[in-house]
Amino acid sequence: MVVNAQESVAARPTHFAWLTTLLREELAPYPGRGAMVARMVIAATIVMLITMIFRIPYGAYGAIFALTITRESPARTIEAVKVLVIGFAAAVAIVLVGEIIVSGEPVLRLVWVLCVFFSIFFALSALANSGVAARFGYLIIITTPLWDQHVRSEAKVESTLWAIGVISFATIITAVIEIVYASMQPIDAVTISLIERLDGTASLLRSLSVGISDNARELNIERLVALGTSRMRRDLQRSGYARGYVQQMGTVVALVGRLVDLASTLPLILSGSSSSAQRQMKRLASQLRSVVDYLRGDSGHLPMLGRDTIDNGETGPLLSEMGLTTALIIETLSGAETPDYLASIQTNEPSRKLFLPDAFSNPDHSRFAIGGGLAACICYLTYSLIDWPGISTAVTTCFLTALTTVGASRQKQILRFSGAIVGGVLIGFGAQVFILPAMDSITSFLLLFVAVSIVGAWFVTASPRISYFGNQILIAFYLINLEEFKFQTSLAVARDRVVGILLGLSAMWLVFDNLAGRTTVGAIRKTFVSTLKLMGNLMEAPLTSDRREGIEEAYTLRETINSNFEKIRQLADGVTLEFGPTRDRDLAFGHKLLGWQLRVRLLFLARINLLKYRLRLPGFELPAPIEDLQKAFDARAARILRIMADRVDGRADEVGDSPELLIEQLQQTVDEYESIQSDDSLEGHLNTFVLLSRRMVETLRSLHQEMQYVGASE
Repeated sequence: MVVNAQESVAARPTHFAWLTTLLREELAPYPGRGAMVARMVIAATIVMLITMIFRIPYGAYGAIFALTITRESPARTIEAVKVLVIGFAAAVAIVLVGEIIVSGEPVLRLVWVLCVFFSIFFALSALANSGVAARFGYLIIITTPLWDQHVRSEAKVESTLWAIGVISFATIITAVIEIVYASMQPIDAVTISLIERLDGTASLLRSLSVGISDNARELNIERLVALGTSRMRRDLQRSGYARGYVQQMGTVVALVGRLVDLASTLPLILSGSSSSAQRQMKRLASQLRSVVDYLRGDSGHLPMLGRDTIDNGETGPLLSEMGLTTALIIETLSGAETPDYLASIQTNEPSRKLFLPDAFSNPDHSRFAIGGGLAACICYLTYSLIDWPGISTAVTTCFLTALTTVGASRQKQILRFSGAIVGGVLIGFGAQVFILPAMDSITSFLLLFVAVSIVGAWFVTASPRISYFGNQILIAFYLINLEEFKFQTSLAVARDRVVGILLGLSAMWLVFDNLAGRTTVGAIRKTFVSTLKLMGNLMEAPLTSDRREGIEEAYTLRETINSNFEKIRQLADGVTLEFGPTRDRDLAFGHKLLGWQLRVRLLFLARINLLKYRLRLPGFELPAPIEDLQKAFDARAARILRIMADRVDGRADEVGDSPELLIEQLQQTVDEYESIQSDDSLEGHLNTFVLLSRRMVETLRSLHQEMQYVGASE
């Protein structure tokens, strides 16, 4: 009966059936989601009550800030409180200096404001501390309309101080809530999600190994596949953990996601599995259970990897791939306890600077600043020239839109406008017309506020595919209903704010999505090609004999590559909501590219650990013959990566370059490493070096085999 019903639904000729499936997957609960929504709503509600009861201006911006502030770890939330002084001090200095310099000069004032807008968006993209950039820009953006008004300077300063107070309230309230919650939660959100996926895969393997088809376990794996790893990656990037640990665990997250994808296809192909396949499934289930115990803290050791971990092919390619993925998870987790590279050079690693390492070398930062600044300038000039200050929310919308990590695509257009229409027109106007006239106390408004906040926050805590829809709902609703300390009897205020929001969204759409002229798949391809080329540079780094300069060079490359990994995943998430005749092909290419990126991440980790030998850090010096071989090895590996980049970019390989020959030469170099181990005191040390080098050769070989015909097929 169930099968027939499913077939009947599948047979319906609906073009947007995938959208229903997407919403069902995105809105499904997951571990920690309810708690996250509760904390977000509580923080926003407290801010709303304080601003409404004590009649504090800028209440809408405080409530919005309470929802958008980082809350993935108590460390980052506490850091948000610490950066208040820095961000606000810089913003107040800019505001006051600007008022002193350009006061009474309209043209000079216009030039100053436009320059500040470009500076704000550059800071959002290029500053190392995103919290400082957010507070710096937020305060300037929301007070810009105030300083354009013809009122006393004392009133302008007073309102600016109120804006600082509201954002401070929002930050401190959120920090307190997160600290209290963290004290009751012994395991972080990323680890909880990893445990859920590994435990679900182990349960499915256990049931299949005894010939039992468990529909509940299969549906759970399908749900985890649909949920993906985007939320885990976002939580990890914002966790505040050491960089080395974040990089190691980022690879673990990608590997676990790959393992769940493989597990989802098991029930479809393992009908009447052999005894060897059943033994392999039991072995994998046991290893995954041990990993789960390790992550929970119930066991202090990871499972040992024997020679039978990866089957010899009798169990089929799928189980062999799962065995390999499980082995890589265990090996990566072993390194994640104390990241070798970070532990080795933490005394020499460059201190945290004001700007990102590639702030002035990566053109993406400048493009983002020009795009965001241009959109904000269009909005500012529009409402100034037509003398309609009520739509000044357009500039704020540009800034809030820029805070999202969703790339420029049709997905972003849909989420922007649909969220603004739902939050501003349907809920905002609907409340103004049908609900608010019947309310006579803050208590009844509190119920409406909490209800809308829960709905919006539930969307916000979805994956990046639709989370921005929730952001837009809440931004539109708050800007309409929290800017006055009374129920509006006129729809003019709500109308002006909705028009301002739509103007801001239109400007961002025009600049980022149309003038940029790049599709999401094109952006993914370009970023992946850039990553391969940067990996080639990292293979040959450092190019200088000065150790300090070499560490600086390697550090910059490492941070840029790691940012590219995250950018590719975010862009790949956005392909789901793309439209057009090439959608299916784009989805397939994005999936293929993510598989390649997983192997590139393994290369990245191996190279990071090999850098300490190349840098000749204390305790990691190599004999002179091996050091010479290592330089040749690195140069050949770099050439292979650049050839792969050319293939993905659609360009033919240069004459005389043979990846197969280069890989064989790498293998010969590794064999020579082993033959030079004449000093017994170096034997264990060189074993680690040889093992990492051999892993790089195997990964490059598998990448080359998969990408051999990419130039002709893509």
